[in-house]
Amino acid sequence: MRSVAIVLDRRIHVNEISGYRLKLNDRTAEQFSDGRERFLPAFRGSFTSTLRWHQFEALWELLRQNPSGWYVYAVGEPPPESQSSEKQLIRFLQEIEALLRREHDEDYCGIVYADDLVRPGFIKIFDPNNLGVSCGYSDNPPLPGWILSRLKPVDLPSSMQPAGRKRWWRKIFG
Repeated sequence: MRSVAIVLDRRIHVNEISGYRLKLNDRTAEQFSDGRERFLPAFRGSFTSTLRWHQFEALWELLRQNPSGWYVYAVGEPPPESQSSEKQLIRFLQEIEALLRREHDEDYCGIVYADDLVRPGFIKIFDPNNLGVSCGYSDNPPLPGWILSRLKPVDLPSSMQPAGRKRWWRKIFG
């Protein structure tokens, strides 16, 4: 397989460069075709925490302003085959915000991470009841509870989701 160097303008989304896997942080890009090869490197990429609630609120506002083109994936459930509708995304944003504020009763957020807080394309939301060492280093960090992505998700291995979370998820996306 041939390596290709790509210089990107930050306004270009990964899914607009069909047929290439992008490695962040000034690494190279390689040509390939499997969707798994795009999602997993993005999943393992660099993320910034919404440490404070006002950062979380600003990120959620960006998503509400541009709600089309997002996959909403509950880790532990089969990954979605299609993007969520704008209505589904808005409902998910409302429901997950309520859940996070109710179950992560702290004066900080710190459990929502985005690849870019200004132009997000990939967001990890950790379950407040399964944090493990999500904000530190571990050889086996917990998977996020939910992922918002512009890239089509692949099935991530997971420890089974608690039954209460499955019921909560099915209530929203039934």
